[in-house]
Amino acid sequence: MSRSLFASLPRADQRKKGVEYVRGLLEAPGRKSIRNIANLIGGRATDQSLHHFISESTWDWTPVRQALARYLVPRLPAEAWVVHSTVIRKAGQHSVGVDRRFVPAEGRVLNAQQAVGVWAACGGRSSPVDWGLHLPQAWIDDRSLRSRASIPDSAGAETLSDRAAKLCVDMVSEWAMPVRPVVLDACSLNAAMLFDRLGRVGIPLLARIDPSLPLIVNDAALTGHRGSASMPACEVVRAANGSRQPVRWRLPGHGGGARSGLLASVTVKLPSGRTGRLRAGHGRRLTLVGLAESRRPDGTQLWLTDLADRQPAVVLPLFTLLDRVEHDYFEVAKSVGVEDYVGRSFDGWHRHMTLASAAHAVAVLSSARRPAGRRAGGAAHGT
Repeated sequence: MSRSLFASLPRADQRKKGVEYVRGLLEAPGRKSIRNIANLIGGRATDQSLHHFISESTWDWTPVRQALARYLVPRLPAEAWVVHSTVIRKAGQHSVGVDRRFVPAEGRVLNAQQAVGVWAACGGRSSPVDWGLHLPQAWIDDRSLRSRASIPDSAGAETLSDRAAKLCVDMVSEWAMPVRPVVLDACSLNAAMLFDRLGRVGIPLLARIDPSLPLIVNDAALTGHRGSASMPACEVVRAANGSRQPVRWRLPGHGGGARSGLLASVTVKLPSGRTGRLRAGHGRRLTLVGLAESRRPDGTQLWLTDLADRQPAVVLPLFTLLDRVEHDYFEVAKSVGVEDYVGRSFDGWHRHMTLASAAHAVAVLSSARRPAGRRAGGAAHGT
């Protein structure tokens, strides 16, 4: 793996440091700081050279990420690209992109960085391949902050939705990766924009949505609601409760176990925007799916997808990939230091995340080759 992963690095000493850094992320005890990695590899003398390699060197992380993606796609094998939003708590104000942010999942304001990752995923395991760091407006506008972190001129203001869309589109158009469905949680994102941007380049999308998202029923089975004014997604699913069908699926990880529930689906479209143009990929047919777990009948998950040619029960395994990535993030990614870079450098953050992604891939692929009783992280499971 290392030979193909670091082939783009121009010098042999850089390739050697790349391998050493990944080994340090996998083996160093405690937090995966540059100092701890250096202590494992060669002591104090190695600290400065590793710091330069990560934070001040000029090697481009993009070809390394592309090589990682090409390596992973056939070996997982990748069934989907999963977009995972990550909040990385920080104690101080010096790490690049850190800011006071309201985090909906926590219900409070945190001092943190916010990143978005694209993961190659299948039912049994997942691994990140690309990352974007969200820069708050203060970091965009403040010249001293930009200079201190060496933020490139090309890094401008954008939303998490913009960054997620760009990462997914570039995966196919710039990296020449195979088209796979994109799976994401759009409750805090612009779902209409994502369907439009990804639909233009032929990338299917499965988005978990907020119950309040307005939709227009376009389903002959719901004659009393078809073509009427927009309704919240939760009300659309409630109107289709009579057509629900039983389904079963499995959650990721050891002890995830089987789940059962009821699934309802309705053909819908997104309302027109202010310009009058349909916001969801020029009028493509969308399917709203409501999934109610038997043990939590009041906690229906709502999904919107443009995979209209597939039965909802067939795409159900793809819905579980958000849980797969969440499981692997906490069980594997955090253990190989995905949250441990504390430097001020924008480029340094990206290089660290690139090598942490490589370490994650080594961990999950090595685990898959071990006997079932000795596997680390999540075990393969059926859906």
